[in-house]
Amino acid sequence: MPQVAVKRLHPDAVLPRYAHTGPFGDLAADLYSVADMEVAAGKTVLVPTGLAIAFPEGFGALVEDRSGLAVRGVTTLAGVIDTGYRGELKVVLLNTTDAAVTLPGGSRVAQLRIVQRIEATFLETEDLDATVRSAGGFGSTGQ
Repeated sequence: MPQVAVKRLHPDAVLPRYAHTGPFGDLAADLYSVADMEVAAGKTVLVPTGLAIAFPEGFGALVEDRSGLAVRGVTTLAGVIDTGYRGELKVVLLNTTDAAVTLPGGSRVAQLRIVQRIEATFLETEDLDATVRSAGGFGSTGQ
């Protein structure tokens, strides 16, 4: 289990925390806003968490939606946090609805999923091997 160092940049900042732990616990820890925010209809905002994080070598994170906000039309964007980033963790939120959404300071705004970093080597080729799916993309399963 990796240990992640977290620095409070704001006195009201809340450290990420898992709502459910143990063998059947959550895949991601909740992230909290440190300021009152209003996300206007159709707009994108940058939500400060008041935290800086130091991932151990070989780890980073993805910022994911909270289902409670997503069902209300508020979703996350730009959610990759690289291993070496040490600045303030901010969450990019997009309001897809026609009405403003207010998020008081201390609100859970996203989830932080810790991931292991894998560096691939990309090799250019003339042909790719065939699979059952091949080039079938969006809607290829009938939905």
